[in-house]
Amino acid sequence: MTISISGLWLPLITPFKDGVVDFPSYERLIGHYIGLGVDGLFPLGTTGESPTLDEAEIDELIDRTVAVAAGRVPVFVGVGGNATHKVERTLRRLERFAFDGIVSVCPYYNRPSQGGLIAHFQAVAAATDRDVVIYNIPYRTAVNLSNDSLLELSLVPNIVGVKDSSGSVAQSLELLQRKPKDFAVLTGEDALYFTMMANGGNGGILAASHLLTEHFVDVGRRLAANDLAGARAAWTPLASLVTLLFAEANPMPIKYCLWRQGLIASPECRLPLTKISDDLARRLDLVLLERRAA
Repeated sequence: MTISISGLWLPLITPFKDGVVDFPSYERLIGHYIGLGVDGLFPLGTTGESPTLDEAEIDELIDRTVAVAAGRVPVFVGVGGNATHKVERTLRRLERFAFDGIVSVCPYYNRPSQGGLIAHFQAVAAATDRDVVIYNIPYRTAVNLSNDSLLELSLVPNIVGVKDSSGSVAQSLELLQRKPKDFAVLTGEDALYFTMMANGGNGGILAASHLLTEHFVDVGRRLAANDLAGARAAWTPLASLVTLLFAEANPMPIKYCLWRQGLIASPECRLPLTKISDDLARRLDLVLLERRAA
């Protein structure tokens, strides 16, 4: 089956309560967002605080995501790291779960060369028969996967796309101009969703779309229908929200908003993340109040 890597994908938060994963809230979120029209789910990314989860929690989250999604939308799991053999070993451990693909971040901290990045992703792709989406986010990993390297990797049959958070609009626009037709470019820069989609992007993997999800969905659908004016109007209320949701470390502001809306039982994060400042909480409360009044 060919999986469509396009539209709005949600990098799911992992709710916690009293130090443990809040699975009832997690399952409720999955149903909620599928009902709002997201096109795919991405559990166990950094928005999901994956570095803080142990193997048993990871396995349970994957199992429940697949079960609740029930084939209604594709599920791509975050599986990455800066030691290639460990990523390969994790893929073997997760073989029993029926998810559709993986999102794999560029190796962080050890700053491999372009040749090392290419070899890493070739090895990761060879270790699985699932689809692979590469995640390029230099401001977290300290290494930038160049467009030349990415296009070389696009020749690997099961490397099907990229979550592009290069931090360079010029690099991203060049990638859109050069990418193969069947290679998906999904922006991971929430603030650039409208821009990238208007320039031929395939979609976005956007943490901010936990809020005002229907507006994010509408932007993408209007652009797909060549309704530029309608898409711009749908984007207008989102631009300032995106800035606010990233004013402090993700996903702390998002979790606060979901908690205030009653979608999760607690805004709790795991250390080293804590909670948002009182000032940001007041600003977010005003946004949520205005949203309810609208």
